Amino acid sequence: MGLLSRKATCNSHGQDSSYFLGWQEYEKNPYHQLHNPKGVIQMGLAENQLSFDLLESWLAKNPDAVGCKRDGQFIFRELALFQDYHGFPAFKKALVDFMAEIRGNKVTFDPNHIVLTAGATSANETIMFCLAEQRDAFLLPTPYYPGFDRDLKWRTGAEIVPIHCTSSNGFQITASAIEEAYRQAQKQKLRVNGILITNPSNPLGTTMTRAELDLLINFIADKEIHLISDEIYSGTVFSSPGFVSIMEVLKDRNLEKTKVWDRVHVVYSLSKDLGLPGFRVGAIYSNDPTVVAAATKMSSFGLVSSQTQYLLSVMLSDNKFRNYYIAKNKKRLQKRQRKLVSGLEKAGISCLESNAGLFCWVDMRHLLISNTFKAEMELWERIVYDVKLNISPGSSCHCSEPGWFRVCFANMSEDTLKLAMQRLKSFVNSITSSNNKSQPELKNLRKESHRIEKWITRLSHSFQSFHDWEQDKR
Repeated sequence: MGLLSRKATCNSHGQDSSYFLGWQEYEKNPYHQLHNPKGVIQMGLAENQLSFDLLESWLAKNPDAVGCKRDGQFIFRELALFQDYHGFPAFKKALVDFMAEIRGNKVTFDPNHIVLTAGATSANETIMFCLAEQRDAFLLPTPYYPGFDRDLKWRTGAEIVPIHCTSSNGFQITASAIEEAYRQAQKQKLRVNGILITNPSNPLGTTMTRAELDLLINFIADKEIHLISDEIYSGTVFSSPGFVSIMEVLKDRNLEKTKVWDRVHVVYSLSKDLGLPGFRVGAIYSNDPTVVAAATKMSSFGLVSSQTQYLLSVMLSDNKFRNYYIAKNKKRLQKRQRKLVSGLEKAGISCLESNAGLFCWVDMRHLLISNTFKAEMELWERIVYDVKLNISPGSSCHCSEPGWFRVCFANMSEDTLKLAMQRLKSFVNSITSSNNKSQPELKNLRKESHRIEKWITRLSHSFQSFHDWEQDKR
């Protein structure tokens, strides 16, 4: 152990979080309709598997893109040889056009300002390396994605200070909450270098209001700090209110070419909107040329393969397919989200009203035996180990209120989701039945206890009378 670095032996990765522990239980005993029908159903993984058929159909019609061909000619050698870390210009252009399309073309993006990374995980860590020194802090609204404890802190040495949001206003950000987080950071003698948000939110599945975005911009302008907007779920918004990018707000407020303009950065990925997490395609967009230059150099530690860039440059340059996919995917997400909400309602469970994402923020506070995080973990353990559903407890997302859970709906078939809801409903019914039974049992116990107390009292009186009689005899 003495020959290893502290980084190799420390326990700050966050792998012991209940968020990851649930995954481990799933991997030990994964559900399969035929081979393991009693296994754990994975509802803790935010993957979009609802539109693979659209992608596969496009691939079947465009074999050259898959077969490393351009205009019928092999370009395998071109793709196989070394490419510098700036990325393919054709892919960067197609990517920024896709980003603009998702945002209703209300904003445009300059391909010279985008840095390609191996997924959003790499993008978030890279931008943190660019903006923060060790022990510098970023403020994050709660609840937030559990992986941020790893992505933002583990190797960079940066710190996270939570902006505590509550269910009283649907977990929206308030000025007082931001100010309080800033004060807490100062108490810990941390220099606050910025705020990081996810919009749409993971795990809430909601889009931020323009008022919240205005509040954030005003705050970072006042404090002269950075703002990172992780917008990897921007293409999953399936109902109103629509998605408003932080770049759109900056443009509407005529903040181009200001100091604030250079201190706002966007993280993006194709893992959620296009459902391609295995392709490892992420991006950083910044208007600060120094940040772009530094992030580009750092990206050499996590490049996107040439073959992947070529394939996706052809796919995303197909305007007709791009528009069709975005619209169709949103409809499918909305339909599936409604099925989850309906299934939860049948089990007597509600959730935060949502309009985006691949999950719902589910309210199970009424199922807790006490209003504590210990009770939340006990409920989570029963759901994972007994009900065999892997869901993510709110405490793993740093939620300030016990009893909330993130439940994913787009990474499974409709039949699997139906089975998961049946399991959950049976579990809730068993709890309700147990609680109903316990009430008369408790009354009977109290009656029996009262009878015993009376009997003891009478016995005590009898003993006292006998004792007095004995004394009289003496």
